Amino acid sequence: MSIKLPQTRISGQTIIDELVRNMELGRLEMAYSILLPCIFSVYLHPDDYARLQGVGDLIKEDSRRALTARMADWNGKNSLFRRKCKQYRIAQNDWWIELFADAEGAVPPGDVEIHSELNDVAQPGYRGVKTTLIEREPSVTAARVARDRQITRGAPAKVFAEIRYEDDSGRQTYFVTQGEVSIGRGGEDLWVDLPLYTSDEISREHARLQRDGATGRFTIVDRSRNGTWVNGRRLTKGAEVELPDRAEIGIADVVKLNFEAKR
Repeated sequence: MSIKLPQTRISGQTIIDELVRNMELGRLEMAYSILLPCIFSVYLHPDDYARLQGVGDLIKEDSRRALTARMADWNGKNSLFRRKCKQYRIAQNDWWIELFADAEGAVPPGDVEIHSELNDVAQPGYRGVKTTLIEREPSVTAARVARDRQITRGAPAKVFAEIRYEDDSGRQTYFVTQGEVSIGRGGEDLWVDLPLYTSDEISREHARLQRDGATGRFTIVDRSRNGTWVNGRRLTKGAEVELPDRAEIGIADVVKLNFEAKR
């Protein structure tokens, strides 16, 4: 088996090629389409990052073009054969790519470590992949990747509420920008908006929040096996209960969600 050796100088083309390779490895086949990763965090050794920082925006722009071209090429081949084939697609409107300098000594000189996701919110069964240019185990932690993405991307333009919590992946903040939020462990055949990485005491879909567009008020419904609490009071399963603007939501007595509505 051939082993990839470190290069003395990382080029923009190397990064682009690695992004395309990561996308190819991270695709997820579903019933009618094939979902491709569209969120990419690229980690470089600080010296490599400093050398390429001046052309970082150009690298990201060319990377988007390369990813779009590869996806179009796959879909074009499907049309060429004139048969019903699954369409390649991404879950967002566009690719998100960011370059980071690894200041913690995880990425060696001459390497490119990429962490990708299939959607804005990572969850079990719908994950991207981790790849490296040099043949080694990826060493940047998932918690650090999530933190860097959150800092870089910032909060969405219109936030109706914030949910702060800590699970096995570390401290997290979820920005509520939609009218309905499903919460739970999720799974390969069940998408949830707010995935919790923890024990199976938490149901795959544990609870659901809904926002009234006219009043801005939120309600919560427990859908779980092991219960949901609001400010210490256990909810009746299936009953819709109004949420205070600030509330502590207990999920199976395992994870506490600190909910705060924004008005």
